Amino acid sequence: MATLAAETAPAQPRAIGRTRFYLWLSLVCLAIGVGGFFATYWLQLLLGSFTGTPLMHIHGLAFTAWLLLLVGQNWRIAQGRLDHHRAWGLAGISLATMMLVFGYLIAIVGLGDRLEAGYRDDARAFLIVPFFSVTMFFAFVIAAMANIRRPEWHKRFIFVATTVALMPAVARFVLLYRRGYSPSIRPGEFPPNPVNASLISLFIVCFVVIGAGMVHDWLTRGRPHPAWVIGLTVLIGGAILRAPLAATPAWQNFADWTTRIAG
Repeated sequence: MATLAAETAPAQPRAIGRTRFYLWLSLVCLAIGVGGFFATYWLQLLLGSFTGTPLMHIHGLAFTAWLLLLVGQNWRIAQGRLDHHRAWGLAGISLATMMLVFGYLIAIVGLGDRLEAGYRDDARAFLIVPFFSVTMFFAFVIAAMANIRRPEWHKRFIFVATTVALMPAVARFVLLYRRGYSPSIRPGEFPPNPVNASLISLFIVCFVVIGAGMVHDWLTRGRPHPAWVIGLTVLIGGAILRAPLAATPAWQNFADWTTRIAG
């Protein structure tokens, strides 16, 4: 993850600066992830008020592990420990696959709960939001792995993937702003939002992570790297297309099919 070409430290001060930037950016991602889930997960665990299933715990630990691995990998790059970085990259692939599987499972279980609560078509439509996030996350991890020998592309695609993974965390900030805090607040206790409402979370996290990367590139390279542009275009364009797709009979039938195979 976030691989850089071999660094000969004293001779490449700009490369060192870029390395430090990505370390700091990974720490920002960790802060967003932990902070977003603090009130709806971590604090509730401490207070004993969390009522989720074991599946949610596995999902939460995998998500947190990804962010910790991101920080660790960028720290290894900053220390010049490229051999350790590559070895831990294999763990990143396994972890991303685990996040893909459990991300889909959590989304399907959430759909089942909302259907039982009587939300029906709104619940089926909302399924596209987590499915889009999980799919885009894994797609950009694959893109990063495919570019492992092109470190400038590789590291940026990893951060684009992490941007997608942070959307649920940012959505929890939005939830707390709209609904206020209560000791057991969880998104599942409210009616599903319209699909396009999640664009707010996407815009925020893209502005913070991808926007920071593009500005840094502009200052250090004279222009944003194409990986940022591709990532931003795919995420925003795909997100805009979700609402019309979610309203189609094909998607509604697909949503029902997922609940049948999960059961």
